[in-house]
Amino acid sequence: MNPDTSKMTHDDDASNRRQFLKSAATAGTAAATMLASVPRVHADGSDQIRVGLIGCGGRGRGAALNAMDADPRVRLVALGDLFEESLSSARQQMRQQRPEQVTVTEDDCFSGFDNFQAVIEQSDVVLLTAPPHYRPDHIEAAVAAGKHIFCEKPVATDPVGVARVRQACQKADEKGLNVVSGLCWRYDQGVRETMDRIFAGQIGKVISSQANYLTGPVWIRPRRPDESEMHYQCRNWYYFNWLSGDHIVEQFIHSLDKAMWLHHDQPPVMAYGMGGRMLRSDLTQGDIYDSFAVVYEWADGTRTHAYTRQIRGCMNQTEDFVYGSEGKALLLKHSIDGADPWKFDGPKLSMYQQEHNELFEAVLGKRPRINNGGYMCDSTLMAILGREVCYSGQLITWEQAVSSPQDLRPESYDFDAPAPEVKVPKPGVYKFPVSV
Repeated sequence: MNPDTSKMTHDDDASNRRQFLKSAATAGTAAATMLASVPRVHADGSDQIRVGLIGCGGRGRGAALNAMDADPRVRLVALGDLFEESLSSARQQMRQQRPEQVTVTEDDCFSGFDNFQAVIEQSDVVLLTAPPHYRPDHIEAAVAAGKHIFCEKPVATDPVGVARVRQACQKADEKGLNVVSGLCWRYDQGVRETMDRIFAGQIGKVISSQANYLTGPVWIRPRRPDESEMHYQCRNWYYFNWLSGDHIVEQFIHSLDKAMWLHHDQPPVMAYGMGGRMLRSDLTQGDIYDSFAVVYEWADGTRTHAYTRQIRGCMNQTEDFVYGSEGKALLLKHSIDGADPWKFDGPKLSMYQQEHNELFEAVLGKRPRINNGGYMCDSTLMAILGREVCYSGQLITWEQAVSSPQDLRPESYDFDAPAPEVKVPKPGVYKFPVSV
């Protein structure tokens, strides 16, 4: 018997019980406060959670299905997309897959550049999966309307957009709203445990990391007869920097986000790199690059060497290597080699489903509120920084990226309006705009 415990008196026991009851009461008050601060999702008196989807492509449909699987009370009540053809196919497909949960009628489908406004109005929770350029408008509107948010990565395509989203996420905190990011590896159980072990020192002191995202090209949508340039660019959005941010921002952000996470969400101080176009040799391929190689440096002297490529017929690999003084970790293989080897073998739910499960648990007050706004903004800006050092061929600091006035918004959102100029950036010639 522990000697301290053996000396416990009845008075000590009573005191402990009083302390326990006091702590329980405090915890209960805190829980009640937390639940009271959660915006109501059943304001109409029903027990349904109204969900609206903005952006009805493949990722959007997948997110909607995840949301419906997260809680049986979820009802998909509104759809929004730039194009009517995407709306009709998404509605038909999801009604077949979840007939009891998809209550969207034709009157609940909205197209055009302002589609998001009506969807947000009808929803308790909004799923933002449109092309990245529109994310700042959609997040700002959702927060202003007091709606919970799931937003796909990235959150913007330029530093001005990132700043707008950051401010909106701060307002979401003030309103008690949940904001869950589509940076899904943060919700993967195997990656979470591997990161925890790295943070606990299982590979010793972290020295450097390497991020590889080497794949083939993605889809392309040929130009239609008599299609305006703006319509073509919006329909073929992946290939235009103002809409997608280039693939280093739209796709490689997943790897860069893990590098940010590895550094406890402290951003790098600078970056430099190189990139270009080999496959994308004419303007039918838009103005984006097909390869990037970036070195990010942190204040503690560690570096992340980041490589991404979209070229057919080459070696493919997607992995994150973390090198420590006593071992090496592979994040996506959930393994550690070295003095204390380990490999994850626990149960694992789809990370796409996990992020929605946690969102809806938070919306219903079953867990603390979630706001992923900080890291989703920083990881987006880290990707933009990598793009810009390669476009320009210059070293750019984090502070220069944060304060940059770069704003890629077109003069007008109209299919008949002039589209942004298609001009491939040339290193040594292109200039990244910085504040004076």
